[in-house]
Amino acid sequence: MRNGFRRISCIFHYIGNLLEILGLILLFPLIVVLIYWGRMGDGWVTATAFVIAALISFSLGMILRHVFKPEVLDTTGSMLICALSWLVVSAIGALPFAIATPSNYLNAYFEAMSGFTTTGITIFSGLDNMPRSILFWRALTQWLGGIGILSFFLVLTFQASGAHHIFGAEGHKISSRRPAPGLFHTLRIIWAIYAGLTLLAAAVLAVERMPVFDAVCHALTAVATGGFSPHDSSIEFYRLTGHPNYRLIEYTLAFIMMLGGINFLVHYRLLTRDFKALWDNIEIRYWWRLIAVFTTVILIERLYKTGALEALFRRGTAIDLGEFERSFRHSIFQVISILTTSGFATKNIGSDFFGVAAKQLFLVMMVIGGCVGSTAGGFKVLRIAILNRLMFRELFKLRTSSKASTDLIIDRKILPEGEVHRIAALFFTWMVLLLVGGVITALFSNQGPWKSFSGMFSAMGNIGPCYISRQDMMDIHPVVKLTYIFGMLAGRLEILPVLLLFSRKAWRIS
Repeated sequence: MRNGFRRISCIFHYIGNLLEILGLILLFPLIVVLIYWGRMGDGWVTATAFVIAALISFSLGMILRHVFKPEVLDTTGSMLICALSWLVVSAIGALPFAIATPSNYLNAYFEAMSGFTTTGITIFSGLDNMPRSILFWRALTQWLGGIGILSFFLVLTFQASGAHHIFGAEGHKISSRRPAPGLFHTLRIIWAIYAGLTLLAAAVLAVERMPVFDAVCHALTAVATGGFSPHDSSIEFYRLTGHPNYRLIEYTLAFIMMLGGINFLVHYRLLTRDFKALWDNIEIRYWWRLIAVFTTVILIERLYKTGALEALFRRGTAIDLGEFERSFRHSIFQVISILTTSGFATKNIGSDFFGVAAKQLFLVMMVIGGCVGSTAGGFKVLRIAILNRLMFRELFKLRTSSKASTDLIIDRKILPEGEVHRIAALFFTWMVLLLVGGVITALFSNQGPWKSFSGMFSAMGNIGPCYISRQDMMDIHPVVKLTYIFGMLAGRLEILPVLLLFSRKAWRIS
């Protein structure tokens, strides 16, 4: 019992620290309120919303930090802190949405969880006329969640006992090298690269004549591979409004999302002029191949659908370069957006622009996701590569002597069998949750099986686009919304910390 109370005390103490920091962060949108005061809906209402949320967060944080005492953390306690922190932070982060918009609290919480987990599913409409401070807060939630709320907390505090357990609980559960010795040195390097990419993205978009506010919001969400856009039509907005550089903007955002979907260790190695990082490990090679293969398949299907391929092979007519560029741009943008689990879209993935093959591949990409150590969600490219190697190993064992060595070699290192078993178990759990979420959606809505499963694929993969329309998502049953909230959190934290919340033994309470 004593150990149980010590663990609970430690958990609430560190959550209190985190809420104090969140209270200060909630004051940042007040700068946007002052800039747009009296315009675009910003004024006393939005200012009050952020001040109230900041006071609640800071006050609750102070109470928890002073009432409960810290202890040395173990792995189980760190996972519980991780899961609870994301739940509590999303609950507080939803307050500005609930106060300053017509949304009820469940919808506000859904939006906040979608933001912090960088999922990008939105149930807000009328974004073009929404207060700028609210749009900025939506983007900022995704930026904070991109590398991890708790990693940001660790960078600012420097003093959490057992901090390496916290970092491991929130980070991807698979071994990877650090760019530098020492946890805090590593975190500072990662966040410096992250902030640098964000500033660079905002500057480039501004040079391309995107409005400064839009450039900032898109930079925050593109590097975080979140996909919240300040426009209802997302990136398509710039084409629809006749922006002269809309094509360049789309290519730029695709490149930024691709950078966000790559392991940040690769960025560090590139900054240190180690250019072999772009091809010298199995994950990055799989990454380039997946982008190339998926883009090619979707492009070919699009050209076939428009009749361009038939004209080329039957009549010898050259493919229209304008149509080819358009099809290629939309294909590669959607592939990178979905693989990096970003919610940006140049076209609705359920529209007639994409064929049946593309729509099926989109679901596959939602599961795969980006690289380990990136801001992207999904099951991760490295795990897919390991499962692929595992399949070939089993085939090899069937063809050869049982005495032959069958160690699984990844990047010239033997992968421990325990890691292989854990990846297989995690994949099985993913499939079960996808199935359960799809069934719940079908039971509590009028969506067909295709759309029902796409919704849970989107939530678990932390990616915004799915085949359920925004209006249907807004009106969908609360049970489905709660299911997707659970799915978003489970996908972002890779299931284990979330499932641990329901383990009585983990809390050590008898």
